[in-house]
Amino acid sequence: MEVPKLSTLNSKQPHTFVIPRKRINEGHDVPRFLVSKAYHDMMVFVLQLNRAVLPRRVDSSNGSGADIQIWELNDPSVPMSDAVGRLQGLLDRLNSIVDKVPPDPGPRRFGNVAFRRWYDILEARLPALLADHLPAQVSSFERASDTSVQAELQSYLLGAFGSAQRLDYGTGHELSFLAFLGGIWKLGGFDTSSMGSEERGIVLGVIEPYLRLIRRLIQTYTLEPAGSHGVWGLDDHSFLPYLFGSAQYCPPILEQDETPIEGSLSNAPDPADVTKAAAVERERKTNMYFSAIGFIYDVKKGPFWEHSPMLYDISGVRAGWAKINKGMIKMYMAEVLSKFPVVQHFYFGSLFSWDQDPEAVAPPSSVHTSNQPAKSQPTLNATPSPLRDPHAEDARGTQPARPAALPNSFVGTAAPWAQQSRVMSPATAFPSQTDQRNISQTPRLPPAFNPRPASEISAQAATGMPPPTKAPWAKDRGS
Repeated sequence: MEVPKLSTLNSKQPHTFVIPRKRINEGHDVPRFLVSKAYHDMMVFVLQLNRAVLPRRVDSSNGSGADIQIWELNDPSVPMSDAVGRLQGLLDRLNSIVDKVPPDPGPRRFGNVAFRRWYDILEARLPALLADHLPAQVSSFERASDTSVQAELQSYLLGAFGSAQRLDYGTGHELSFLAFLGGIWKLGGFDTSSMGSEERGIVLGVIEPYLRLIRRLIQTYTLEPAGSHGVWGLDDHSFLPYLFGSAQYCPPILEQDETPIEGSLSNAPDPADVTKAAAVERERKTNMYFSAIGFIYDVKKGPFWEHSPMLYDISGVRAGWAKINKGMIKMYMAEVLSKFPVVQHFYFGSLFSWDQDPEAVAPPSSVHTSNQPAKSQPTLNATPSPLRDPHAEDARGTQPARPAALPNSFVGTAAPWAQQSRVMSPATAFPSQTDQRNISQTPRLPPAFNPRPASEISAQAATGMPPPTKAPWAKDRGS
């Protein structure tokens, strides 16, 4: 099966680089983003990286059949190219800056302002860092404008480490780092001829070290979640480790096979093991999904189902890690790329263009495209408030208005694992925006958890608060 790859620019033709700028200013700009070239390129790159870390079946050298090749964190068998090594060096230098900027002492309710000093150092040193660590093919790419390639890529890397103004970090910043890597790919900085080995190096050798640096920044400077759904979100800060980590546990495939949508690697841990601290500590050393779960254990206390109900729901999936992985792709489209609070700060340039994709089909109106904030207020010159509302999903200084209670007939984005089993064909390898169905499953209840009385539920309905979000693919543990 031939999987689409992110296209590269012609290195023999000068390219017109531009400084990326903001295009998504209000909620109604999101549907326009969903048919842009930038959206198409980001999804192609995500799917390309995701497939690369799927386990593979390889012919045995002794003729006894097929061996299984898996890809783990810190695996010496995963080749690391010169480009990957350069980016690892860049992350190491950024990590060393944390040692020189300790957090300010004393109790603080929200983020530590010392992060602004770290960010200022990053911004000041970034041109020199890029000159030292960008692959040679990228630095020497011929330009047809006054703007350099470093200037365009710098915008994405600078936006990948959180907001110095709001002292927060979220999936929008993670998306910016993905765009930084995608820009290097488009400029020929990575080996695009490899059969997935370069992509594996990017995921395991660059994205995972980036996530480790982010976790250190969050713990050192107590960065707030940005654009978070709170307890009903998948994770306070990140999404990609769950997507790529679930792919590591999928059933093994041959290169020509279609992407699996059910089943698991034979020796993969049970999804329910996320609630077992010993299993998490064991698996976090080799798997990105459990590495992210392990960080949750590091920073949160109490029952897992209580502080991470979405991940707890996912742990009840019985159809295997492939079904979880397929659902993560759909969820990334719906909860990251289709949400205004997340994508409003993504900037568009020549590498990730705001221009419409000529082959894109306009997405149908849905809860993700129609229920968006009306306007994004400019904040470039705004004075940050000393106390930021942790429940705010943007930088406007006020908590967004809550929607009215949703009717029982609410139709949302379909979880692909809630559908009948089917094999992904080339035509459906790129998830469809129109795959929707009624969500009628009920959330799984954690141990010794009693539903609220009907009077309390009625009181909630009277306030106009929406019902809590749950993982749509979740099933009862007994099923």
